[in-house]
Order: sequence, then structure tokens, then C-alpha cells
Amino acid sequence: MTTESTAKPTSLALTTDHRPAITGVGTANPAQAYTQDEVLDLYRIADPRVRSVFQNGAIEQRHLTLPELGDDGVPMDEDQGQLLAKHLKGSIDIGSKAIREAVEASGHSLEDVDYLCCITTTGFLAPGLSAHLIRALGLKPTTSRLDVVGMGCNAGLNGLAPVAGWAQANPGRLAVMACIEMCSAAYVFDGSMRTAVVNSLFGDGAAAITLESGPLVGVDGAVPVPVPRILDFSSRIIVDAIDAMRYDWDGDAGKFSFFLDPQIPYVVGANAEQTVDALLEPNGLTRDDVAHWVIHPGGKKVIDAVMVNLGLTPHDVRHTLTVLRDFGNLSSGSFLFSFSRLVAEGAVQSGDLGVLMTMGPGSTIETALLAWT
Repeated sequence: MTTESTAKPTSLALTTDHRPAITGVGTANPAQAYTQDEVLDLYRIADPRVRSVFQNGAIEQRHLTLPELGDDGVPMDEDQGQLLAKHLKGSIDIGSKAIREAVEASGHSLEDVDYLCCITTTGFLAPGLSAHLIRALGLKPTTSRLDVVGMGCNAGLNGLAPVAGWAQANPGRLAVMACIEMCSAAYVFDGSMRTAVVNSLFGDGAAAITLESGPLVGVDGAVPVPVPRILDFSSRIIVDAIDAMRYDWDGDAGKFSFFLDPQIPYVVGANAEQTVDALLEPNGLTRDDVAHWVIHPGGKKVIDAVMVNLGLTPHDVRHTLTVLRDFGNLSSGSFLFSFSRLVAEGAVQSGDLGVLMTMGPGSTIETALLAWT
């Protein structure tokens, strides 16, 4: 929505009741979590350079689905077929849990779901996760569905745009978006510093949200207040850095492998300001009008770069920092883990504005504008 440049945040929020709202959120992880030192010891990694990468990334633990131990006591290597099988099994497990939690939080039941969007980068399937989850959850066979595959850590907001569009076009009907990532099904262990950085960062997790438009009825018939409504999106692809983050075939390992350029934090930081301003300015807003920042925890250096370039404080990104600490980078669903903590905090007030921000391969920065009404 575009308003006059003199519009105030409160008046902007009060005119958005027709916009799609996020009415429920749920998260899930595999049962097993490991500290960084436990992973290093389990794989018997002695290289001080690799150990330093694991121990100095502001991550305390991650949920991982590691293979069984071999005769030497070290987790066995998995071929690409085994990794894909792990992705499917784990995704159905954690994806189902996150969706159930989100739908319950919205005051609905699974029978009410009319649209399901599933987002993942850590495994390719045909049919996609949406079909598997419709069967696993017993959703209606008439449920409309969308799978967003291979877009990376930014993909949650790429998927949110069409889901929000569907919800706005279908008032009174329930849409669900689930970001499901089994990052431990995308690991390569070759002893290199390149893979060490990746292996030190990512964890397994799923997050889901429900979206509705029109009159809202929450748990026990009460209207949820305040509720975050989606106002706008803004996207930027940094074409000069299109290869800086990528997930492609590693012929030596016989698997797909993720690549992160060391310059990524600076690429993201240098473009964060333009992207956020492109979201806010058409709506007559500035960064000072934003009360809540939900930023993808892409890594300590990435968060630091975004903070510096947007002029944010550690308090502004507190949920981003604690999600990184407790879960690592969960790829596409990370920002929803941060969003869930913001909701649970109970500090949001009616009229508040918020910005969602994700970053990933392309290199791309995605943003969305929320207003709590």
C-alpha cells in the first residue's frame, strides 16, 4: 500500500484491516541438539583453524540429524541418496509439528487449511513436500499447494508474497506457509575450510505461519489483538554477486555442496540500506518509524554488517541473535523463529510497524513490512 509521505505509522496501521494477517506461528526441530564442541569432538576435528570457526561464530548449539557411528566411532559418510532420504523423513516429521502448532495457535483445526506452501532448499523432491505433508497431516485433498524449492535462506519471504496474495484474494479461508530445512542433509565433510564454515553454521528446523484476511476470530472466539498484517514487500538482487552464495554439485564429493564467499557479510551490509528504504519510502515511512526488526540470522558477521548499515542496536536484533545462538542458521525458516520469539515476548502494541528481512543466494535481500492492528 502507498500512502502520502506525511502519513504517520499509527494512521497507516489503522487503515490496513483488509490486509492479510499472520494469525499463528509454530516451530519445530529434531530432538537431538549438539553444542559446537560436541560436533568437533564427535568428528574428531583437531585442526585449530576449523575449531576456531566453530567456536567463534556466536552459536552455542544446533539441532542436527547426524548419521550412525561407524566402527571407528565417527559418524558414517552418507551418499546423496541417503541424504535425500533423510531430508524427506526429517522434513515430514518437523514440518508436521510446526504446521500443527501454527494452526492450533491460530484457533483453527487442520480441516480448515485450504492452501499450503512449503519452502525448502536442502532437498529436491517430486512430488514436493506439500504433497507429502497433505498426506501425513490428513489435510483435505482439495488443498491448493505451492512448493518453493532451491531459493535458499531468503526464500521464506519469496514464498510469503504469493501466500499473502492468496489469503487476500480468499478472505475467510486459511493459508499456511511452512519453511522446512534439513541442513544436515546438505553437508559435505572434506576437511576444507570452505565446508568447515558451512558445517559450523547451519542447523535443522521448520517454522510455519497461518495467514488470513477478512474478519478474524481467534482462540475461544476472541479477535486476536494486536495482529500483524502484511502491507508490502521489497526485493533486491545483487547480480554482481550472483555466485557468492550457491548450492551446486561437487563432483569430487559426489554430492551437492553449499558455497559461501567470505565477502558475503559486506555484500549484504552494503545493500541493506537501499533495500529497506525501498520498502519504507513508498509507504511514507523511515527507519525511525520501525519498532520491530526481524532479521535472518545468517551468521554473526552478517548480523553485524546489517546492524552497522541500518543503524540498529543489539536490542533491535535481540531475537535474531538468540536464534543464532540457540539454533544456528536454519536457512529459510530462521526469520520465523525470530518472529516467534517476538510474538512470545508480548511487547508488540497496536500501531507498531515491523520489518522482516532475509538474505540468500543470488545474492538477494528480501523485505516485508508489517503493521500490528
